[in-house]
Amino acid sequence: MNKRVVLRRYPKGLPVEADFAVDEVAVPALEDGEILIRNLYFSLDAGFRNWMREGAGDNYLEAMALGAPVMSITLGKVERSRNPDFPVGSYVSGRHAWESYSVTDAKDFTAPLSPEPGVPLHLYMGLLGLTGLTAYFGLIDIGQPKPGEIVVVSAAAGAVGTVAGQMAKALGCHTVGITSTAEKMRWLRETVGYDQAVSYKDPAGIAAALKRACPDGLDIYFDNTGGEILDAALGNMREGARIILCGMVAQYHDDKHPPGPGNLWEAITKRATLKGFLASDHVDRYGEALARLSAWYKAGAIKSFDEIVHGIERTPAAFCSMFRGANKGKLIVALDGGGQ
Repeated sequence: MNKRVVLRRYPKGLPVEADFAVDEVAVPALEDGEILIRNLYFSLDAGFRNWMREGAGDNYLEAMALGAPVMSITLGKVERSRNPDFPVGSYVSGRHAWESYSVTDAKDFTAPLSPEPGVPLHLYMGLLGLTGLTAYFGLIDIGQPKPGEIVVVSAAAGAVGTVAGQMAKALGCHTVGITSTAEKMRWLRETVGYDQAVSYKDPAGIAAALKRACPDGLDIYFDNTGGEILDAALGNMREGARIILCGMVAQYHDDKHPPGPGNLWEAITKRATLKGFLASDHVDRYGEALARLSAWYKAGAIKSFDEIVHGIERTPAAFCSMFRGANKGKLIVALDGGGQ
């Protein structure tokens, strides 16, 4: 039987466990060209909340359907195959769902995976997976960092934020992480290696906190949040600043979509660049990115900060906790057979 976590209802505001349900269905038979994957890990990503709303389809993905398993990036092992490109026993990663087994024709963002000896398998859900690729293409292609530049990252204690900050540091930049609590600020400085950390809950406001940290302005802002924090960054740019639009966690829960930044005039007068991107736009360069990320990891320049929750039944609670800021780094669910 195939145990699944399905979308029971569309969340209103922050997701809660009651928005999801666990069920079991038969594993379907394979058609020609299809493979059966036994999932080992789920990647929990805040961005998928955006498609948990009715009519949320965009030019990237359709809205998730009620009663269907929740869409997710997964890593698993091929159990049965009617596709010669994916032999039994091989590892694959792709956009599948919160379920024990996934059947796919391997056309939807499914790729073979060849884990390096000595590298924990779960890293391919984080630092050496879509999380690391997202940080890499955003920072390298849009940020184009130079030694000595000031790089500010929002949601800095999250999955992409921890990688982006370490990468900027490895490239010789001065790094400033934006997070929530004093405890996370210490963690960013002492464990992740950010040069400075500020809180968006600062009594004086995030704009004032950012100005204190970067009195002469910032060169690169890696935006994972949108909203007020993006506004503050736009108001504290140096000339020629690059703004990397990666995520909008401040807006995922708001069906009405709050108004955008009110100070875009700053982007004109500072000759700034604001650009959005998707890591999946660069599939042809995944090898390049993963080679550099792996080299940094092996050299100790970039560490992987992962929290692993065991058991498919705990997936909804883990996903919901992410939006309360309960975790640090990458949040991953390990299924039976995972946890290597």
